[in-house]
Amino acid sequence: MSKIIEATEFRLTKRLLKRAFLTALVVGSLINAINYADVILSGEMPSIWKMCLTYSVPFCVTIWGAYSALK
Repeated sequence: MSKIIEATEFRLTKRLLKRAFLTALVVGSLINAINYADVILSGEMPSIWKMCLTYSVPFCVTIWGAYSALK
């Protein structure tokens, strides 16, 4: 089976997206707490785009892990 066919057989199911979202929520929150707790506790607002990026990384890693498991 060629690599192109393998990539097209991968489906983003509702279950996978839910799992990736929950993983991003938990892991992203923990990482944000570690990275920005001092900023938030001092009363300042950290950079929104950096915080959003922190949530998107675990989401993408979960999707990539599911794809890699099928290879």
